[in-house]
Amino acid sequence: MSNDVADKVIEQLAFNEDGLVPAIAQQADTGEILMMAWMNADAVRETIVTGRVCYWSRSRAALWRKGETSGQVQELREFRWDCDNDTILLQVDQTGVACHTGRRSCFFNAVRNGEIQVIADVEKDPGELYS
Repeated sequence: MSNDVADKVIEQLAFNEDGLVPAIAQQADTGEILMMAWMNADAVRETIVTGRVCYWSRSRAALWRKGETSGQVQELREFRWDCDNDTILLQVDQTGVACHTGRRSCFFNAVRNGEIQVIADVEKDPGELYS
């Protein structure tokens, strides 16, 4: 896709005081919520233009190209944002797991039947998944 489209989207987004907007990654074909991360304008632009999801890593203060070292890539299927222009929904095709803990989704902690439970098993060694 073109930089023009990316620029028009960026103009509409309401970035916070740190220049970031939360982005939720959702598996496109199943609706499964995979993870939440942050994007700045450069990450938004790269994601839209390349079709491969890129985030902003607050801990590294650098662009984080999902799967760059782990192979756990997110291919963009659709880029959406909410009515307040302050949250992004990325519909993706996830290769492998999304969470650095080795789980498919980062949302594996739950309260069920009045108890805190872990609802997903580790699929890979977490040490292999940081990217």
